[in-house]
Amino acid sequence: MAKRIEADNVTAYYGNFRAIDSVSMVIERKSVTALIGPSGCGKSTFLRSINRMHEVIPGARVEGSINVDGHNVYDKDVDVTAVRRMIGMVFQRPNPFPTMSIFDNVVAGLKLQGVRRKGELQVAAEKALRGANLWEEVKDRLDKPGAGLSGGQQQRLCIARAIAVEPQVVLMDEPCSALDPISTLAIEDLIGELKDSYTIVIVTHNMQQAARVSDKTAFFSLEKTGEPGRLVEYDDTQKIFTNPSEKRTEDYITGRFG
Repeated sequence: MAKRIEADNVTAYYGNFRAIDSVSMVIERKSVTALIGPSGCGKSTFLRSINRMHEVIPGARVEGSINVDGHNVYDKDVDVTAVRRMIGMVFQRPNPFPTMSIFDNVVAGLKLQGVRRKGELQVAAEKALRGANLWEEVKDRLDKPGAGLSGGQQQRLCIARAIAVEPQVVLMDEPCSALDPISTLAIEDLIGELKDSYTIVIVTHNMQQAARVSDKTAFFSLEKTGEPGRLVEYDDTQKIFTNPSEKRTEDYITGRFG
C-alpha cells in the first residue's frame, strides 16, 4: 500500500537560519501533491525533509515529525538508508551516473541493496524502464551510456532508477525545469500513470503544471527575504486554482506577486 505522509510542525534550519517554520499537512496515498510558491519560500527544503535529504547539508537539521504510515522517519532508531529507499527522489536536473550504462543506472540502487542475480536485475530494469515509459526507446541499447540520452530521456531514466527499488513515495524537485515542452509533457503524462502505484510530491514553479498533474496543492510563501517560509494554504488543486481561501494564494496564482 502506498504511504500516507503526515507532517507535524516541521521546522527546518540551515545552521541558525530557519528556512521553513511549523509546516503541518497530510499527504494522501496514491495521489499527486504539488508544492508551489515564490523562490526561497522553502518548498524544496520541505520536500527534502520528507526523506531526510535535508540533513545531508552540513549544519542542516529538522524539528517536528514526519510520519509515514504512523512511523516517524525522524525517530532516533530509524535507519536513514531505509527511509531514502522507501522515499525516492528525482532532482531538478537529470543526473544519470555518467560512467554507467543505461542498464547499470537503473539497477544501481538494487545493487547497493545486495541484489546480484543477473536475471533478477534484468527483470527489475525492464519493469522500471517500462514504468518510466522509456523501455521501447532504449531496450536495444541498454549497454550504452545513460549520459548519451536526450535531456527528457535522462530524466525518465532517473525516474526509472528511483522506482527500480520499489519505493512507496516519489519526491520530484522541479523535474521538468531543464526540459523542453515535449519532454515536459511526457514527464507529466508519466506522473499521471505513476500515481496508481506511488504517492508523489512535486515541487514546481509552473502554475499550469501544478493545475494539470496534482490532486492537491500546497502554497508556501514568506513575508520577506530572510524570514522563514510557511504553508499558507493547502487544499484540492481545483479549489486552490479557482477559489482559494487566502488572498495571498490568489495574488500569487494570478501573478500579482512572486
